[in-house]
Amino acid sequence: MSYFPAVGIVGPRQAGKTTLARHLQGDFLYLDLEDERDRSKLEADPYFFLERHEQRCVILDEVQQMPDIFRVLRSLIDENRRPGRFILLGSASPELLRQSAESLAGRIAYTELDGLSLPEVEAHFSWEEHWLRGGFPPSLLAPDASISLSWRSQLIRTYTERDLPNLGLEVSPLLIRRFWQMLAGENGGIWQIQKFSRALGTSAYQVKKMLHFLEGAYLVSLLPPWFANVSKRLIKSPKVYQRDTGLLHALLKIETLDELLGNTALGTSWEAYVIQQIRTCMPPDKFSLCFYRTHQGAECDLVIVKGNQPIAGIEIKFSSNTKPSKGFYIATEDLGTRQNFILTPGHQNTELKPGLHLTGLNAFLKDYLPHF
Repeated sequence: MSYFPAVGIVGPRQAGKTTLARHLQGDFLYLDLEDERDRSKLEADPYFFLERHEQRCVILDEVQQMPDIFRVLRSLIDENRRPGRFILLGSASPELLRQSAESLAGRIAYTELDGLSLPEVEAHFSWEEHWLRGGFPPSLLAPDASISLSWRSQLIRTYTERDLPNLGLEVSPLLIRRFWQMLAGENGGIWQIQKFSRALGTSAYQVKKMLHFLEGAYLVSLLPPWFANVSKRLIKSPKVYQRDTGLLHALLKIETLDELLGNTALGTSWEAYVIQQIRTCMPPDKFSLCFYRTHQGAECDLVIVKGNQPIAGIEIKFSSNTKPSKGFYIATEDLGTRQNFILTPGHQNTELKPGLHLTGLNAFLKDYLPHF
């Protein structure tokens, strides 16, 4: 805000974007574009209305509901490029907000707000609660597990019946939900578009489109493979993960920790949780994440890349057997990573051998990740 005329705060619904914006200090005008009263102020003559508040910072919430506003903002900014004139809050990625990406290029900086991370909530919730319920504040703060699950189920319904269609996904809500549930069942799996197309009885184009919109709404994430080593036969399709494990568990009808511990989705749910926590806590624009797998069995669940160089390999385990697999050793040799980790749910923090650490997730986020 000290440099750019406009700042976009994007992320999933209910992550806390509005709360964050309302807590900023200064002379602000807040407009919720899902509120008919606020929309009516802009629909007649948005240029005239916003020009009257030129000296204030205008917050436009759920800006994807009024895409034509971006052309007006461009004109206003070009007339007066004062930093911090507009804060745009949106529940869709800049890629889905094409009007903003095109109209405000060079005038806007985007920042992404994820759900609450483990380090942010550890003083109030155990990692088990956070993993089970996910990072959405209303889900975490619900008085019991049943109400938390009900809230997440309603959020899923809102996305499938209203939000995704409003973003331009012209697919029936029933098909969107079936696809999303199928993705949850295949959480952490290699993306196979034809498999989903056959199972859903629809075209590969429709399947690809639904995945694109779920990713753009910050509901799923694609983990790309690392395949710079051309001498190996590598897996070159991405993995698909649910970004919030609370929504994952709601899609799988898992209400309690005991149900999760007895479910076949346990391992991939923990994997999705670890990856999302690392993604949330990483310094923005400094690192990228991928995985490594060869057809011969070498595998690294997560690779942290800086620039174009792998710097850390991670094996994610939810079991009492914390011994690294043979495939992990081979993968880290292929990658040439000097720091490697076995991440578990516990509180261990042990160096198994030079460059190989056995550590709990929270210790990794606090003691290792900030120093990469």
